[in-house]
Amino acid sequence: MKSKSIKDARETADRLITNIKKVIVGNDNAIHMVVAALLCRGHVLIEGVPGVGKTMFARSLALSVSGTFKRIQCTSDLLPSDITGTDIFDQRDREFHFRPGPVMAHLVLVDEINRAPPKTQSAFLECMEEHQITVDGVTHAMPNPFLLMATRNPIHHTGTFPLPETELDRFLTRVRLEYPNSEEEAAIVERQLTAHPIDTLKGVVDKQDVLQAQMALSEVYVDRQVTDYAIALVGTTRRHPAVHMGTSPRSSIALVHLARAQALLEDRDFALPDDVKAVAPAVLGHRLVLTAQSHGGASEDQVIQEIIDSVPVNGRTVSVGSSPSATD
Repeated sequence: MKSKSIKDARETADRLITNIKKVIVGNDNAIHMVVAALLCRGHVLIEGVPGVGKTMFARSLALSVSGTFKRIQCTSDLLPSDITGTDIFDQRDREFHFRPGPVMAHLVLVDEINRAPPKTQSAFLECMEEHQITVDGVTHAMPNPFLLMATRNPIHHTGTFPLPETELDRFLTRVRLEYPNSEEEAAIVERQLTAHPIDTLKGVVDKQDVLQAQMALSEVYVDRQVTDYAIALVGTTRRHPAVHMGTSPRSSIALVHLARAQALLEDRDFALPDDVKAVAPAVLGHRLVLTAQSHGGASEDQVIQEIIDSVPVNGRTVSVGSSPSATD
């Protein structure tokens, strides 16, 4: 029987998903993945061509949570201090005082992150991994909860820089926004004939709801079979002929955590190997470095699908009909 905290977490997630759908038409899987990442305390990379709603997507989630929200618009001349903040000298008391940058918020939108130069991108590494920033030798803790959502244009667009592997590895998940079909596009146009739905979007959960949902995720049971399957997928990325550099142990952790969130969204208090399969493309794709020979052939998504198809689920079967116990 599911605990009250898990039921409340599911309700929190459902409210967020429903609210985001008031602005975003289609891309249901991407919406689920972003909400799941929020439950996992992970960061999200949102990809897609210009105009498909990447920024609106991130703003929709931010407005749905009644916490502080900041936006960083990346440009080629953006400096690290423009992100983290800096110490300002106050002539009234002749002391330096820390003025926090826009990254010090509950939800942060980093728009077009690959337009920032490499030196500036490095300013995100500490806050994404350790939930803190260090300015002039002084460490400042990030607010809690803290979620960084970054949008990225296709790499071939003018004025963009590739994201380093160390930064990509810190994103729990990557979601892609696809072109809408004709029916969805008609709905998008009709919704904006009088006003944009983002203008009237209200918060549906507060930061305490989010924190409680994040804590409830630890109650979702993970069988050793699920962990072994996630590790097997990650291990196969390191041996695939099309992969130059496989994914790190951080991706194994991410797979299991996101599988937990997927189970919660599916109204279960235990994770299955199928949950790992469902989240694997979003967790592993952006972490792969393909060989030079594969760039003209297989894509990251194709490689991940080959890996999923090739790795069997061994061990005993966990029944969907009942919640297993740790003593089974």
